[in-house]
Amino acid sequence: MKFKTPLLRGKLVQRYKRFLADVVLDSGEAVTAACPNTGSMLGLTAPGSTVWLSRSDSATRKYPHTWELVERDGMGLIGINTAHPNGLLEEAITAGRVPELSGYARLRREVKYGANSRIDLLLEGDDRPHCYVEVKNVTLYRKPHRAEFPDCRTDRGTKHLQEMSDMVRQGYRAVMAYVIQGGAPLDFSFTPDLDPTYVLAFIAARKAGVEAIALTCHVSPDTIEITGAVPLREPT
Repeated sequence: MKFKTPLLRGKLVQRYKRFLADVVLDSGEAVTAACPNTGSMLGLTAPGSTVWLSRSDSATRKYPHTWELVERDGMGLIGINTAHPNGLLEEAITAGRVPELSGYARLRREVKYGANSRIDLLLEGDDRPHCYVEVKNVTLYRKPHRAEFPDCRTDRGTKHLQEMSDMVRQGYRAVMAYVIQGGAPLDFSFTPDLDPTYVLAFIAARKAGVEAIALTCHVSPDTIEITGAVPLREPT
């Protein structure tokens, strides 16, 4: 994925109300940017952090700027925009960079399933069961090179795991795809201390036949691209 316009660099003043961030751009202009991430963003919101913003020319937007990237010492750039992983994975599947999800003739996004939910990606083939792919954005690092999920309680994520298990019981394939937007991870694991309910639901989903992969990205101020998989440490 290539950013549509060049990103603007600045320093984070504060993130607040989850959806807003005050930033002083390198030009000296102070702006309020939309923060497209409802998670805690643990470890990524320190005042003074170097951040990158995109800017929209839409006349209907209250906040033209959107927070896209943050630089973390020793880890490089990390993408925080949760709107990107679905498109990143679609792009990677289409380009053949995710062998675990290859061989399907068609790909659709935001298809209704379960109890009033929409699956992120639905892969369809004429000679195999449909594959339901739920995509999660990963930004948490508490140890060098180990990405973790979730960074806070996610009841919605737990619900998705249960619905994915139901898809397997109905004879379909279901895959959890954890997209790590940068940070140079060597592996991926879960956080029972932050959301034990989610982790227990993940264990139950795996026993039901739900698959899981962790995918890492190359991140720059110009592009974000999924580059491959990293080992996923199964919770116990």
